[in-house]
Amino acid sequence: MSINVELLHTFIGHDGPVYALELAPDSESFFSGSGDKLVSTWNLDLVSAPAALINVGAIVYSICFIQNKNIILIGESNGGLHVVDLEKKKEVRFLTHHKGGIFDIKYSVKNNHIYTVSADGSLSVWNMDDFSLIKTFILCKEKVRDIALNSEESELAVACGDGFIRVFETEKLQLLHQFNAHNLSANAVCYHPTQNILLSGGRDAMLNFWDAKSFTLIKSLPAHNFAIYSIDFSKDDRYFATASRDKTIKIWDANELEFLLRLDREKNAGHAFSVNKVLWSRKENLLLSCSDDKSIKLWSVGSLK
Repeated sequence: MSINVELLHTFIGHDGPVYALELAPDSESFFSGSGDKLVSTWNLDLVSAPAALINVGAIVYSICFIQNKNIILIGESNGGLHVVDLEKKKEVRFLTHHKGGIFDIKYSVKNNHIYTVSADGSLSVWNMDDFSLIKTFILCKEKVRDIALNSEESELAVACGDGFIRVFETEKLQLLHQFNAHNLSANAVCYHPTQNILLSGGRDAMLNFWDAKSFTLIKSLPAHNFAIYSIDFSKDDRYFATASRDKTIKIWDANELEFLLRLDREKNAGHAFSVNKVLWSRKENLLLSCSDDKSIKLWSVGSLK
């Protein structure tokens, strides 16, 4: 497959590295979180000016939008979890439990649970209705960076700093399986949307493909030059993207699990420093990326006819 990728826009406004991206419900805008302690909203139409939503007083590592509550959850560097009402545009709850930065937040509609992972080596499960803490799992001594829910929301995969991936059953919150996935830290996990595969990316720069039932290794690729931080699939399930500390984004064929294109600063006006997250928009094949260079980039990805 041959593809064409075009840089549509570079969003500038944050005064620190950008770590978090999250889609808004209208498909026309998104949220970002940065080392400047701000969560901002941006429009994909490239016309409307960005707006600072809230200053949480600490580095923002993660954002999760909860559509049925019209709130966003913000994970920050001190371990606090902020609950922001989008209609009121103000913080309505502040939860303190984690002893280190919250690197990822996921929400399960089926289980009515919030999942958070932290630099303190733990996974925590929260009740969505009253934000009560249900359970905390101490997974390792290192940082825990990423969470993935399968499409049925019956399993939760967690990328851990000791190189292991740990898979939990979500109804009874039981550990189902754990396996050594990377020689160094496992940084990113993502379930394939149409195949029975779990993808993982590590500090070892390897991109690994695991059978999502037996957790045996299907394929392993030296995907980047430095650590992989993020994996995300396009909404039409045709592509996935990876982001790395090596300053590049790579686009892959989701069906064949093969490399398609590398986006860098020299050839594509890409990022100058580490790329921390990639996120596909619901609108066409638009890809967002954010970086330590304080910018967010919007890419158009499409097949060549």
